[in-house]
Amino acid sequence: MSTYTIALLAGDGIGPEIMDEAVKILRLVESRNAVTFDLKPALFGASAYFETGKSFPEESIAICDQADAILKGTIGLNHEDSNKIPVDEQPERGALLPMRRRYDTYANFRPVYLPRSLAHFSPLKPEVIGDGIDLIIIRELVGGLYFGSKESGIDDQGRRYVHEMLEYNEDQIRRVLEVAFQLASKRKKVLHNIHKSNVLKSSVLWNEIVEEVRPSYPDIEVKHVLVDAAATYLCLDPARFDVMVMENMFGDILSDQGGGILGSLGLMPSACVGPEKSYYEPSHGSAPDIAGQGIANPYSMIGSVAMMLEMSFGMDSEARNLWQAMQSVFAAGYTTPDLVRRGKSEKKISTAEFGDRVVSELEKQPVDNCHRGLTNALTRVLPVESSALCLRSADASPGSAYEGLR
Repeated sequence: MSTYTIALLAGDGIGPEIMDEAVKILRLVESRNAVTFDLKPALFGASAYFETGKSFPEESIAICDQADAILKGTIGLNHEDSNKIPVDEQPERGALLPMRRRYDTYANFRPVYLPRSLAHFSPLKPEVIGDGIDLIIIRELVGGLYFGSKESGIDDQGRRYVHEMLEYNEDQIRRVLEVAFQLASKRKKVLHNIHKSNVLKSSVLWNEIVEEVRPSYPDIEVKHVLVDAAATYLCLDPARFDVMVMENMFGDILSDQGGGILGSLGLMPSACVGPEKSYYEPSHGSAPDIAGQGIANPYSMIGSVAMMLEMSFGMDSEARNLWQAMQSVFAAGYTTPDLVRRGKSEKKISTAEFGDRVVSELEKQPVDNCHRGLTNALTRVLPVESSALCLRSADASPGSAYEGLR
């Protein structure tokens, strides 16, 4: 029997609601497998600030330090309520960025996946979606503009100013590129490098490192795409992409656009992976306008659980079962009000009911008690063929974690 400690950071807005559904799944996974999850709730984000005066309080840091993995909900408030918190303690600056820095979670995996059967969620035309959308964005997560030096003040002429530096060194770039190249080698063997080297010197260095890493992967075709062109192509022809790699801010923006072409960020789980510890989170915000109404879809939260099971705990089979269970709920015509697209043909259910139906579908899946145990997520993203990240590689195994979802 294996025991894993998971820090639960429910966060703000709809975070606690969708985290409840994640806990349901984890308890079922326990009952089906030779595993125990020691779940440790901790305050994080605006809720933490209003209770303790800190967005990432010491008690929460201690829980995360001791955890084998971190499962994070959503953080943030609306503009008016955010202004009630000091700038440096607002959830993103006071909690999220410090957590990324503390655990050096430099590789962010954001699958953008929509099978043809769920094409009705997307705002794109059916002929653009074709057989479905299946790409993954690898975003460098602890460098660039977000983590560079910052200065603000008043200049000699009495004008307010701000200086923010976009900073990278070659080691930061190289390590995330290695992850992207190795993932591409398990998929279609094509890597799209997203940059802005016609303007930014940081992109010039980035591209130099791409060319230095490239000879180690002679079977990978590298395609260089300017970030503004990539934004256009994501809307007009998403099928041209498979693995995309980019710096921090580009990844922040384009991955949200990826959620847009799916129809909702609620359909995008993610993994934020470091050398010693990883955290898993839905890609969307806290949706304070619908918080407490029980209408938010927990798909991206539960999908993040699936990524955690596979990447941190080596439970590939159960992760595969969980993806299948979630898709089965959609296939049966059920969705939550926030994702309704077809109108009367869809059966609207609550957040909790969606979670309950995923539980019911997961209970139907076969149990495989074999798993590799606690593992470094970085070794899992350079994966065996059963990885959920190897979605539609040319030689994908029938054991792919997205089998049956196509």
